[in-house]
Parts: sequence; C-alpha cells; structure tokens
Amino acid sequence: MPDATKAMGVITVGGLVVVTAYTAALGSNGWLWFGWVVLGLITLAMAMSRPT
Repeated sequence: MPDATKAMGVITVGGLVVVTAYTAALGSNGWLWFGWVVLGLITLAMAMSRPT
C-alpha cells in the first residue's frame, strides 16, 4: 500500500474517532459527519485506484 493511501487511512480513522467523540460530548453535527463520509470516500477511491 502506498504511503499516501496509508496516511489517508490513518487520517480517516482518526477523523472518525474525533467526530464520534464530538457527537458524544456535544451532540450530532451533520456537517462533521458529511465531511467524514467524503473523506472516507476519497480514501476508498485512493485505495481502489492504486496500481497492483
């Protein structure tokens, strides 16, 4: 797995932890979840498009 894709995976998982903690502490924010979904889709696209 290329370093950029691995870094995006780490950022995506970290983002999920942050958004979940924010939701638990302060309540849900739709924009945060939307942003995380977009980040996840970008990460998934990077992982799928990597050369084999």
